[in-house]
Amino acid sequence: MKSAQSLQKQLQKGGLIEAPAVSKDEVIEAAGAAGLTPFVVDCDRARSRSAVLRAVVKAVDFPEYFGGNLDSLYDCLCDTLLDQKGGMFLWFHNLHSGDPALAEDSQAILRVCADVVDFAANNDRRFSYVVEHAGKHPDPEPGISPTPYSGSRAPE
Repeated sequence: MKSAQSLQKQLQKGGLIEAPAVSKDEVIEAAGAAGLTPFVVDCDRARSRSAVLRAVVKAVDFPEYFGGNLDSLYDCLCDTLLDQKGGMFLWFHNLHSGDPALAEDSQAILRVCADVVDFAANNDRRFSYVVEHAGKHPDPEPGISPTPYSGSRAPE
């Protein structure tokens, strides 16, 4: 019970929630109970900043043109946030922040999320997020190309 109350307080406050402290199902349920619309961003196959950004846009179903940069990410998250009654919650699933190609970009994306927390507070909304860090992508096996972001391979 105490951890559920602590989670509710974190969701009410907004900001980053540490992933090891909560399970995805628990925090998504708590976010819904707190009046936040939950979104899961599947970053598992994302190997670049643009792929992570596309995963965010896909998760929040952002229908407008998306520029594919950090300013566009901020605009996307802020616009989506304003469309929600109480606010929103993002779960970044398997963000490969340990990948050399994503190390700096993942930190930049998280700085954008921190800026959205401030925007939410200034607009009577709440924005919380969890980052499930997944480390480095596995190296491809010899002779087998890695699965592309689209998730499908060409027939062999």
